[in-house]
Amino acid sequence: MKNKGIKNLLIDLGGVLINLDRQRCMENFKELGFTDVEERLNIQQLNGIFMQQEKGLITSAEFRNGMREMIGKAVSDKQIDEAWNSFLIDIPTYKLDLLLKLREKYVVYLLSNTNEIHWKWACENAFPYRTFKAEDYFEKAYLSYEMHLVKPEPEIFKAVIEDAGIEPQETFFIDDSEINCKAARELGISTYTPKAGEDWSHLFKNK
Repeated sequence: MKNKGIKNLLIDLGGVLINLDRQRCMENFKELGFTDVEERLNIQQLNGIFMQQEKGLITSAEFRNGMREMIGKAVSDKQIDEAWNSFLIDIPTYKLDLLLKLREKYVVYLLSNTNEIHWKWACENAFPYRTFKAEDYFEKAYLSYEMHLVKPEPEIFKAVIEDAGIEPQETFFIDDSEINCKAARELGISTYTPKAGEDWSHLFKNK
């Protein structure tokens, strides 16, 4: 950690903690008959039903119904959820160990653009480790679908700062999107953008 005086960490979920496989997700939706999923599901530039879900503007049930309409045939909730959740792979255990260690020195928060279906899967499948569950790794999880805000909107960072009662200058944000990091820096928050699959524990070596 190059920045002195850092007390708080804001950590992203997808691509920072949890490994992602967009192609697997695309293929699984195609198998359900969603032929133009590549055009409809641009993860970097969510729009329509996907952005509405991330912002919590529609329920999981409404999302599934919308997906059925786009697929154009009867598919079950379970089939939709399994295809959608196949975007998520796992959180390496060394990252879970790191989060627990970081909590000894910093106040650690999660800040994620995510949706109810993905978050539920992560809580059930990615975070459980030894005796630990999702809530054990963070002081608080700030989730876009609950806040009705998404990164890189400045409002989401302002809401976290206010709710957590933290100072931007004492806060370090780790996110795999440079656009999100730029928005945070404009509010005085230090940032780091790891590459896909990067072990970013080097940020905290000998500190």
